[in-house]
Amino acid sequence: MSKQAGRKVYIVDGSRTPQLKSRGKVGPFSAGDLAVAAAKPLLLRNNFPLEALDEVILGCMMPGEREANIGRVVALRLGIPQKVPAWTVQRNCASGMQSVDSAFKNIRNGDADLIMAGGVEAMSRAPVLFNHTMVNWLGDFMRSRSIGQKLSTIFKLRGKHFTPVIALIHGLTDDTVGLNMGETAEIIAENFDISRQQMDEYAMTSHHRLAYAQEAGYLDEIEVLYDGKGNYYDHDDGVRADSSIESLAKLRPAFDKKYGKVTAGNSAQITDGASWLLLASEDAVKKYNLQVLASITDSQWAGLDPSVMGMGPVHAMTPIMQRNQLSIEDIDYWEINEAFATQVLGCVKAWQQDEYCRTKLNLENAMGEVPHDKLNIDGGGVSLGHPVGASGARIILHLCKVLQRTDAKQGMASLCIGGGQGGAMLIKNESSSQFTAEASHA
Repeated sequence: MSKQAGRKVYIVDGSRTPQLKSRGKVGPFSAGDLAVAAAKPLLLRNNFPLEALDEVILGCMMPGEREANIGRVVALRLGIPQKVPAWTVQRNCASGMQSVDSAFKNIRNGDADLIMAGGVEAMSRAPVLFNHTMVNWLGDFMRSRSIGQKLSTIFKLRGKHFTPVIALIHGLTDDTVGLNMGETAEIIAENFDISRQQMDEYAMTSHHRLAYAQEAGYLDEIEVLYDGKGNYYDHDDGVRADSSIESLAKLRPAFDKKYGKVTAGNSAQITDGASWLLLASEDAVKKYNLQVLASITDSQWAGLDPSVMGMGPVHAMTPIMQRNQLSIEDIDYWEINEAFATQVLGCVKAWQQDEYCRTKLNLENAMGEVPHDKLNIDGGGVSLGHPVGASGARIILHLCKVLQRTDAKQGMASLCIGGGQGGAMLIKNESSSQFTAEASHA
């Protein structure tokens, strides 16, 4: 069934925070702080009243303890009128893409005209929880009335009560197959015969590309962050411009200690960040005289075996390619989120294999090879991090910027999703002059 029926949906503008690497302690900003900081300049530079927004949608996996329905919390903190509804979506690694896709469909179907959608994650602030034994002890203590009862309860405390539950570790583990995300990456490396050197070479290139993009000023979607201590943050700080094969080779396997190839160096970094996009119908673009960055042509979600969740992008991108009768050569640039170097390499290899394409993707033959010089050209999750709730929105925003910068026609954004899913979105470049000419002709 065609997914292109309905109104055209434009990406008007977008912005994001720098992505700040977690360094083993609580980061300077909550998820709400990050989302507010990214949204303020975006709203200020676009000429429409805040009450014109039909809704605000925000993807997030682990909002703070005071940020229930963080989409609504952020909207109110931004001064968006109370009558504008706001909600939060969660699709693991693709939460940010899910928010954009939800906005896309609501506008396309005529249910809205102007939506702010994005994603956020403060991974450094992932909860550290009491275990159930401690929770039960606390319940007993609270029910104790006399001093004697309280003392008796206190004397029952043992070391096991203080064993923490680290939410981040559990969040990056798939309990249905008993594997963490790194172990699923090891399976892909084995299935596609991807070597440690190939992973490290990919990781090194990711860092070099991001370093070059920073020097060249290609990341103008970033809004500077300021904390309460006079510090500012203006770039993705996980980049290692001096990354080399030699330095990466020194790192030990992180998941399979004896035989593994996946290391901290060729995996996505634990990171804090937020990203937003403004989506609008043609009516809203004309009414508020908005500039146009891109349009969304199509989107797709797919499910697959959680033990190879990293293959999700090819399962989501393939139906889009078929529906729109596209070959690889028709896509000018690709943004495939770098959860792991081996995961991206596995996706690239899968499309080159007749057997995988026939048995897993229902294609007659191999799709072909995605050109390395068209894939993640300004780096990706390995070099700038993967704040889970935000990455889907970030790669869409950056793909729009790449298409604009290179004057290219269209691109594909895609992510793998923990739990065995994939998401993808086909984006078309729409310059303001082109839009104005088309509108005048119409």
